[in-house]
Amino acid sequence: MTDEKLDQILRQALAPEIDDKEIRVRRRRKGRMRKANQIRLAVAEAAVAVVVGIGGLGYFNPVLAAKIPLVGKIFEKVGDDVTYSGDYMDKSFVLTEEDAAGNLDTTEYSASDSGITFTASEVYCDGYSLFLTVKIEAEDADFTHIPEHYTGMHVSDNQTAAGFYIDGTWSVDGNTAEQFHNSFDGNVIDSHTFVGMLKMDLTEKLEGSGELRLNISGLGYDDDRMLDAEEITASHWTDGSWNIVLPFEVNGTDVKTIEVGEKNGDISLNDVVVSPYQVIVHTTTPGEQRELTDDRREKLLSADPNMTDAEMFELLGVSYYEPCQTIVFDQDGEMLYSDMEMPGRAVFAVQGRELKTLHIFIFDNMDDWAQMSDEGMNSSVADKAVISKEISVE
Repeated sequence: MTDEKLDQILRQALAPEIDDKEIRVRRRRKGRMRKANQIRLAVAEAAVAVVVGIGGLGYFNPVLAAKIPLVGKIFEKVGDDVTYSGDYMDKSFVLTEEDAAGNLDTTEYSASDSGITFTASEVYCDGYSLFLTVKIEAEDADFTHIPEHYTGMHVSDNQTAAGFYIDGTWSVDGNTAEQFHNSFDGNVIDSHTFVGMLKMDLTEKLEGSGELRLNISGLGYDDDRMLDAEEITASHWTDGSWNIVLPFEVNGTDVKTIEVGEKNGDISLNDVVVSPYQVIVHTTTPGEQRELTDDRREKLLSADPNMTDAEMFELLGVSYYEPCQTIVFDQDGEMLYSDMEMPGRAVFAVQGRELKTLHIFIFDNMDDWAQMSDEGMNSSVADKAVISKEISVE
């Protein structure tokens, strides 16, 4: 996607609230994510996850922060602000806890390198994704200048979180390692402490229990004092090695799979998964997806170091935009936050809604999808959807 196209999408989605500085910062974050193999974000996310000012973080006094237990209670701290917001406290599996003085009861799930300590706190798994909370500490850092970004559907929601980049791989039960494709949403506690949540999507539905292996090779964050610089993305970046193995249990409470089986031509709406925090629409689309592996990426970049992911997919014979785009509305006609769409799966954040009915629209034309995103469920292009389906969740 060109910078000009990204600017256009951002202005259409957020005008008049957005300004040119916010667009520049979002573009720079996008560039860093690509460098760290984290650029597979949906256009809808790019339209709302716009970096804003640092105001409103509400930092703790550093002395008091040291006495307030955080690890073991991070879902409680960040749950209202993250993209996949909600109350995780009764559903998560606590890995590590702090006592009343802020001391860790165990360091089994903590790793330190290059002056940064990474401590896993809690994990929740609905069978389709893993949601992990962590505390990141660095004595020589100043986290108070990490900008916030929007995590709600609209700017007026005022739902924002600080962001922390991560690079490396993760795997479950010895399966093929996956690259990290997103960053932590969370809160800055003080100059040296950040707490946040990371979501990892499983390739296949999981039941029972398992082990999550993290092999982290880099951590970084932006700095709001550098917003006017030509390049600020992850201006504070640290390479290192933080390796942790974490147990988890699948919690299927309030998770529903609704079989649909609707088909039109080469596109099928197979089923819809509804959990307390996300809605997943499983589809079948035409064509084959060629994997952009690290080897292929390195080879393509050796020919052109400035090649974008879109250009790489085009050379591999795959359109950068997937063959269908999905929009979901609730029973009140409110659009669900679209976080990502990839072949066979579109993911939406519930963000505290009580879902009774879902209205699903699948388009094979991105312009129609964009118009409906702008106009809402009663858009004039609703009848152009390849598949439109009303689904009862109750």
